[in-house]
Amino acid sequence: MESYKHRIADGLLAKKLRAKGAVLIEGPKWCGKTTTAEEIAASKVMLANADAKKQFSRLLEIDVEAALGGDAPMLIDEWQTVPKLWDAVRYAVDRRRKMGQFVLTGSAVPDREAEKERVHSGTGRFAWLTMRPMTLFESGESNGSVSLARLFAAPEKVLERNGLNLQDIAFLICRGGWPMAVGLPAEAALEQAFDYYDAVTKEDVTRVDGVKRTSDRVQRLMRSYARHQGAQASIATLREDLKNNDATSLDEDTISSYLEALRKIFVVEDMPAWNPNLRSKTAIRTADTRYFVDPSIATAALGMGPADLLDDLNTMGLFFEAMCVRDLRVFAEALDGKVYHYRDKSGLECDAVVHLRNGQYGLVEVKLGGESLVEEGVETLRMLADRIDTARMKAPAFMMVLTATGEYAYRRPEDGVYVVPIGCLGV
Repeated sequence: MESYKHRIADGLLAKKLRAKGAVLIEGPKWCGKTTTAEEIAASKVMLANADAKKQFSRLLEIDVEAALGGDAPMLIDEWQTVPKLWDAVRYAVDRRRKMGQFVLTGSAVPDREAEKERVHSGTGRFAWLTMRPMTLFESGESNGSVSLARLFAAPEKVLERNGLNLQDIAFLICRGGWPMAVGLPAEAALEQAFDYYDAVTKEDVTRVDGVKRTSDRVQRLMRSYARHQGAQASIATLREDLKNNDATSLDEDTISSYLEALRKIFVVEDMPAWNPNLRSKTAIRTADTRYFVDPSIATAALGMGPADLLDDLNTMGLFFEAMCVRDLRVFAEALDGKVYHYRDKSGLECDAVVHLRNGQYGLVEVKLGGESLVEEGVETLRMLADRIDTARMKAPAFMMVLTATGEYAYRRPEDGVYVVPIGCLGV
């Protein structure tokens, strides 16, 4: 399969360009932002090239109109490396009063205060698009026969065949959704995530803001983070884990600054808590859930391969959850939605809540598969659905157990819960 032929972001980018003067595409390096933008761009400036950046910066100082005078939509890659560019594009959009003028792409964001100012100043002029590594549907491993959009219509009948087994899933977790890895022989495909991990820990966390960070410290923190994927681990918890698993530790301020650097380059993408209206006064845990943007970052940090996951199914279950969250996030964005996590003080926890802009939502439990684990997931979904106050908010549009294995995707007749292998899920 050609890696970029069916990116969900292609349609989102075209849609956003029709509605705004400029679109900013953000996301981790190597996820395909530039290639996606190039597919639609009529002209481009690639600022990752030092000579191009130098010439463009000089021209921008002398004549803004000339610098931004390429055919529309004009792609400007790694825009954040030229500080004055944001305001220049903003003013150009205001003057031209036309849609679809610019596409900016970048693999890093400014600090939080600068980011807030950028969002404020871009309102009405810019649309934002977050790209992530490829879903199994985009890379061709999932047949996409069960559409997430269709589940919101609660179809009475779902019966589709799954083509992936547990060994396939273990490989796909470790390979990740990196476009350059798709279609490569297995050994070379698996190497891409390790190369990404090396680039992040040796270069990117320092280059993002110029603050020198020791590579082995970043590696230790990312190993700890990997061990806490899918959990609401506090900075104190991560520090304690570092003390227990490494010879030296980091203080909490250092951990926070390192995590902020990883957030800026889109390596980590934590999941916010969902806060529904409940019948009882159950306290909801509001801490974010820890996730890397792709599960392969965690396996690379821990030095694990597919065989290691198959030997430790508990760990594999956690990393499979991270892969499902990645795919659900991409699908939800295409549906004008977001993905949340639910946990309350009683310990009731739901892995993912896909909440759309129109107020519809679906509850999702992630399990490796097998009858007992599926039943466990169904019971969790039922318990959460029973706690929701449907007088004050909608009932869930659907409930789904998302699995790694299983021959079929189907709807359970006794309770209407969908059991869907990830190898069948699409947008």
